[in-house]
Amino acid sequence: MHFRFLVAALCLGAAPLSSQALRVPATVDTLPNGLRLIVHEDHSAPIVTVNVWYHTGSGSETTGRTGFAHLFEHLMFMGSEHAPYPAFDRLLEAAGANNNGSTTEDRTNYYESGPVSALPLMLWLEADRMGWLLPTMDAQKVDAQRDIVKNERRQSYENQPYGMVADHIQPMLYPAGHPYSWPVIGSMADLSAASLDDVKNFFRTWYAPNNAVITVAGDVKRDSVLALTKHYFNAIPRGPAIAAINPTRPAMTRDTLLVLEDRVSQPQLRYDFPTVKAWDPDDAALQVARMILSGAKNARLTKRLVYEEQSATMVSTYPDHKRYDGDFTITARSKPGKPLAPVQRAIDDELRKLAESPPTAREMEQAKNALEAAFLRSTQTVGGKADQLNEYYFATGTPDAFQKDLDRLQAVTAADVQRVVKKYLVGPRTIISVVPMEKRELAAEPRGMTP
Repeated sequence: MHFRFLVAALCLGAAPLSSQALRVPATVDTLPNGLRLIVHEDHSAPIVTVNVWYHTGSGSETTGRTGFAHLFEHLMFMGSEHAPYPAFDRLLEAAGANNNGSTTEDRTNYYESGPVSALPLMLWLEADRMGWLLPTMDAQKVDAQRDIVKNERRQSYENQPYGMVADHIQPMLYPAGHPYSWPVIGSMADLSAASLDDVKNFFRTWYAPNNAVITVAGDVKRDSVLALTKHYFNAIPRGPAIAAINPTRPAMTRDTLLVLEDRVSQPQLRYDFPTVKAWDPDDAALQVARMILSGAKNARLTKRLVYEEQSATMVSTYPDHKRYDGDFTITARSKPGKPLAPVQRAIDDELRKLAESPPTAREMEQAKNALEAAFLRSTQTVGGKADQLNEYYFATGTPDAFQKDLDRLQAVTAADVQRVVKKYLVGPRTIISVVPMEKRELAAEPRGMTP
């Protein structure tokens, strides 16, 4: 999520947030092997977070070889040459630290958080699995984690109510071969077909120091962190150069409809509109539009569908702006046994109204305040700051882009919101209906806004 800003390191008092210069000072150093190190000093408490971003995700995969990025998120916890399984977790737990990881289309993230005394251990463990994971990689480990990922896929997609949408939406939005045309978790067939050599080659290409950034935030000194990082990581050789890509997708010219039957009681409607990538000039206005549409009980879609007409039990909107492209999702569920058509008509009507007339000053103020408050809540820890510094560096090349991000939010006008809704949210979209088994008559229909 963008529009993130931080005041934890600032003394704002009662002054308006918009009057402050927001800074999270950070240094950036690059080791000879290409590894980049970001350090943010926060001496408010004796804690530290190590946050590692590998600039690879499901978008780094290829057709027929999907799911590797997420599979590696699991394999990275299975032990390395000097910290065999389960030493990684046990050593950190003994030091009072915790750890986890996550995968998106564009990056894979690993982090450890705990007392500052655990920093050398955290860096050593990360270095060992970056430089010495492959010697311990064998078919047994790959098969075990492959089965776990398959089971996760069954739980989150195949056996989860409405979960089957995730398998269909990406190829509806992106052409075959586009790095976003498959789900992050990959396909069951590709996971089954992955060989040990395939997995090792993926690691050699993408898990090299020159494709990684480590952010250390907390009660630390930059010089000592840099010395520790050099000590543990300098011996890891640089990997192959990563070729830049610039994927494109053709413009969507008409609505695309899909009806899925599932073991659910409430029909679900999902719209997805092609929009823009992260940090595009229209990114910020779409974020504000989201809040005006569904960000509060009095937001337009929520108020009308859930409280006034009571045709839906929930409605949500989500702009997903990634590195290369983006989409805007609207999801709503009608009451059990009720058709989606009234919900669909109301959504189309509210989008049309917002495209024809700008939001009110009160709507704009509420939307911006809500975005700012949500970010404040998410960045109250050094872990939150570390991840945001890494995200800003990945997206802009500058870790301390907090003020720049806030400036984008504050600059959005009511006319901007009206313009982006008219440009992106009343045009062709994908329409997916999930209905109870043998109840296809409850599905949504193509409607008049688009050809």
